[in-house]
Amino acid sequence: RSFPERSESHLIFVGLQKIKEDVPSKNKKSQFVSISKNYRSVIRACMEELQQNAGKRHMTHIVSILLAIELIWNLCEVLFIDAAPAGSLLLHLLDWVRLHKSDVDARAREVLQSDSPAHHQSYWDVVISLVLQGRVDEARQVLSKQASLRAESSSVFKRMDVLLHTMPIFNPTGTQTLTEFDVKWRHWHEECDRCLQDNTFASNRHLETICKILVGDEDTILEQKELLSTWYHFLVTRLLFTHPTIKPPDLHYYAQSSMSMFLGLRASPEPLDIILLSAFEFDLHQVIKDCSIALNNWWFVAHLTDLLDHCKLLQSHNLHFGSNLREFLVLEYASGLFTHHSLWQLAVDYFDHCPEFGRVYLELQIERVPLDTERKAIKVLRICEDRQMSEQVRSICKIMAKRALRNNRLGSALSWSIRAKDAAFATLISERFLQDYCNKGSFTDLDLLDNLGPAMLLSDRLTFLGKYREFHRLYGENRFSEAAKLLLSLMTAKIAPRSLWMTLLTDALPLLEQKEVKTQTTHALQSHFTLDEDIESTKTELLRLALARNLAMAIVKEGTIET
Repeated sequence: RSFPERSESHLIFVGLQKIKEDVPSKNKKSQFVSISKNYRSVIRACMEELQQNAGKRHMTHIVSILLAIELIWNLCEVLFIDAAPAGSLLLHLLDWVRLHKSDVDARAREVLQSDSPAHHQSYWDVVISLVLQGRVDEARQVLSKQASLRAESSSVFKRMDVLLHTMPIFNPTGTQTLTEFDVKWRHWHEECDRCLQDNTFASNRHLETICKILVGDEDTILEQKELLSTWYHFLVTRLLFTHPTIKPPDLHYYAQSSMSMFLGLRASPEPLDIILLSAFEFDLHQVIKDCSIALNNWWFVAHLTDLLDHCKLLQSHNLHFGSNLREFLVLEYASGLFTHHSLWQLAVDYFDHCPEFGRVYLELQIERVPLDTERKAIKVLRICEDRQMSEQVRSICKIMAKRALRNNRLGSALSWSIRAKDAAFATLISERFLQDYCNKGSFTDLDLLDNLGPAMLLSDRLTFLGKYREFHRLYGENRFSEAAKLLLSLMTAKIAPRSLWMTLLTDALPLLEQKEVKTQTTHALQSHFTLDEDIESTKTELLRLALARNLAMAIVKEGTIET
């Protein structure tokens, strides 16, 4: 199911969590409104993308869900996040209706671009639709097309133009108070009513209909059901022409009656109607609850609830199992993300911002991520290491070490077991390295073995492997004295596996021929050298002879130097 671009909304979510508690609430409000608009732009972008594939029935269904989501989110932004006061409230609601009833624009374009706009079949529908949305300047522009054609009735059109032109619109940034606006609006309303009483527009039924709408005649507005298409458009139009200074607490009464009037007794409200009505009743928890059930979309409820929670609008609501509503919904959404092959990484940030249960959820979910590749395993590991999740770190490293060993990739297996700090497994892999050396006469993965550093102390066998490789490196660099000392320390420290004793002594033979090797080295080798009877006696005898011969040479050389 393709819902809003998760990575974009993830960035918005993370940015929202960074807003400091100590920022003044006035500054915060504008930040929250801006964040809300960003979320809505993500929804709209997703909708536009899906509408290009809208031929498929499945896609059309998703687009309709996204339309509902954007409609609800936008209303919540107006009522709760922006929390517009009387005067501004109606302006915001008009913008809301205009945005979600955009077919008027397309029809207006079609009429105005035709050869004879005034004779177009949709002409009056367009004029009335514009008036219903409070777009009086655009309505005047379209009306002027008729007036210019009808010289005999131009005075009637002029009268309507004056009424539309003088309709007061509240300006929140102006100097006019709400009371002053209300007085001005009532005077204008009385003027419209007078025109109706005087039958000013009796000669033109369309203009008379418009005048009845301007005075807020509910029956006339209801007759435009097809042009309004929804009860909430009817509500906003009704308020525009009867109560433009509506206060937020009074909205619920108008909303309930508008829905009843518009739907009538026979039609029952849809889930979307119930959700919008709950919003107009300022019942936020009901909105979230009904959205969770009706829309089957965790993305929406998680992000909206998180934003509302940051606005300090959900503080009173704790769920019976301890977590608050915000955390519960964010956890649900993030858990869903974790099942996606490429989006699981985004879920980590969501869990990080759930203080109650986020860590527990992350620990459970991270163990279910399939470690398909070494690259993916390293990503998962880094997430666990950054959060000191030591148990998960060990588990991942063990899985990867065993897999590498099965595929005979000894270097990879060893580095994973070192990362897991798994001494037993590191010993096992070190044994395999040494067996390979005995069979082939050379080491693989030299880069790893040459750079073990302190990691080689994880187990005796790994220490031996690292030091034994170092011996070979010194020997290869003709540093015979250092090589001999290192070999001697390996034999005297008793960390060499018994199976390799003969190999070590064989390694020692060429060293005994070198000038730098002194008497004490040979003495030490001889005294240390007690081998099991099962070693071939010929090999043993050869080694004893070599050692004896070397000791004799060393004594002669030392005597010569002294004299």
